Amino acid sequence: MTTVRHVIFGTGPLAHAVMRELLARGHEQIRMVNRSGKRGDIPEQVEVVACDAYHKNAVQAATKGADVVYQCAQPAYTEWPEKFPPLQTAILEGTAANGARLIVGDNLYMYGPTGGQPLREDLPYRATGKKGVTRARMAEQLLEAHKAGKVRVAIARGSDFYGEGVLNSLLGDIVFGNLLSGKAAQVMGNIDLPHTVTYIGDFGRALAMLGERDEALGQIWHVPNAEPQLTLRAAIERIAAIAGVSAKISVMPKAMFEIISLFHPMLREFRELRYQVNAPYVVDHAKFVAAFGDSSTPFDEAVQRTVGWYRHLLSGGTTGGVA
Repeated sequence: MTTVRHVIFGTGPLAHAVMRELLARGHEQIRMVNRSGKRGDIPEQVEVVACDAYHKNAVQAATKGADVVYQCAQPAYTEWPEKFPPLQTAILEGTAANGARLIVGDNLYMYGPTGGQPLREDLPYRATGKKGVTRARMAEQLLEAHKAGKVRVAIARGSDFYGEGVLNSLLGDIVFGNLLSGKAAQVMGNIDLPHTVTYIGDFGRALAMLGERDEALGQIWHVPNAEPQLTLRAAIERIAAIAGVSAKISVMPKAMFEIISLFHPMLREFRELRYQVNAPYVVDHAKFVAAFGDSSTPFDEAVQRTVGWYRHLLSGGTTGGVA
């Protein structure tokens, strides 16, 4: 392996977004880490290595000499409680052994239902479902390690993803892919309530920015999102208008969800998160903006990029992610 300064764990959509942002900011000596070592469509100037990130020693070898490590890897969605904590522990321990700072991509599950109250970084963790409780414990582990002087950590949190490479999401293939294929966008819950969504490029940019700033360490940061008060209906109508297609929307009835989720693994996992689409779900990013400025991409511009990526995919292009 060559000498590196930036190591990204994962080669999925968020990892790709971090990689693209690092290149755009003029950074060199970038390494991406996945299980297989397969490159996919990663640029040649970026090194790709195979690593079993569940083992501290392997992580330590992959991050040797790094200044910043970005944790964007995750196990299968249905395996979070069992496999996510040991994955994070190994990455934390291996990174700490090399003295690098650790920038972690996180979500918002740990807050649990807030009754429509905007989500801020200082909210208590009130999740009761297994995935939310898992993410809460993982966040606590990271900040405790920072306070103990074990590793320097910053945590960035985003809402539901959309953008290049994002397929399995609230605004993923079931919205963009369906609309561009002449089908109805598939959603659930009350689509006339505000629901913040995060453009994957903005998430990647936020992680890269936090990796550059000492004052970011030891803290949680909500990623800036364009138009956080936008409703899902309005978002889908804007997507359809930009794509030049009909804004057909199919909302899954609650009774149907309850039945299908008994047999569908991904929907079954979402049962504990239905509160997110049955009440306003608005993310407050004022802390990040006050410290670093508003780095969000205008919604229509982000949608144009996403539509372009989906059209490329539907024409036979690659997804841009490998395991």
